[in-house]
Amino acid sequence: MHQRVNKLGPLEAVVMEHLWARNRPTAVRDVLDELAHDRGLAYTTVMTVMDNLHRKGLLQRKRVGRAYHYYPAQSRDEHTAVLMGEVLADTADRANALLHFVEQMPTEELDRLRAALDRRDLGRSQHE
Repeated sequence: MHQRVNKLGPLEAVVMEHLWARNRPTAVRDVLDELAHDRGLAYTTVMTVMDNLHRKGLLQRKRVGRAYHYYPAQSRDEHTAVLMGEVLADTADRANALLHFVEQMPTEELDRLRAALDRRDLGRSQHE
């Protein structure tokens, strides 16, 4: 059986959204400073959350002086695609689940999907 999707906790989701928006390596102190006005958070709480996200593979980090600077391991869109793939892996009929999903999409999104599939098919035919 495929492993279930590990959803982000509320604070994990806030931290990830913050780091995706910043789009650069960020110190724990900077994340705390920007989140502190909305929440009463301790430095150690934010540090623990970011370390947990690193251990889960959602954040990467590099040492800058005595501190780590963290950044997302993948873009928000890439992360969403991975989650969708994990959900689909748990269904008995992946194609049918995808069809139900596509049927719910707005026309504009269907047009973008159709164009992406056409580009993919064109790329494949050129390499054959």
